[in-house]
Amino acid sequence: MNQAVAIEAYGEVIEPNTLRIKRLLPGSIDRVWAYLTESDLRRKWLASGVMEMRVGAPFELVWRNEELENAGQRPEGSDEEHRMGSRITELDPPHRLGFEFGSSGDVTIELEERGDGVLLTLTHRRLPGRDIMLKVAAGWHAHLDVLAAKAAGEAPPPFWANWTELRDQYARRIPA
Repeated sequence: MNQAVAIEAYGEVIEPNTLRIKRLLPGSIDRVWAYLTESDLRRKWLASGVMEMRVGAPFELVWRNEELENAGQRPEGSDEEHRMGSRITELDPPHRLGFEFGSSGDVTIELEERGDGVLLTLTHRRLPGRDIMLKVAAGWHAHLDVLAAKAAGEAPPPFWANWTELRDQYARRIPA
């Protein structure tokens, strides 16, 4: 069985207010680490923002999802730009990056070499409620879909259409 097939694409609630999503990505661990930590690469799949690589360092994430390749039409009520202050809480290059996610919890991203690829495990803790969890689950899922496509040299799915559909799917998957 192909390893990519064995990893569930959807995130799962692993404990109250905690979401975990995994992706098997092509490429080296150093390449994937660069997509997490270098602003110019991170903005291609998630958000820009220069990170000083030390625990305690503050940084700002700046989302401009319209700039993502194949973004599509932004849903009504979604801002053109979103900024969020953050701070690095864990750092073990190129295996682990932890950071605050504004007032919506903490994120840890772990990388593990798997054959000729990298297993990315993202854990988002302390989500403040189901509504935020649905948006965050759809957001991480859609952004990781863009990262996976970029890492494979493929065109990503239409971001906003994907996010909207994923939000509806997570509403059915995550208990009220």
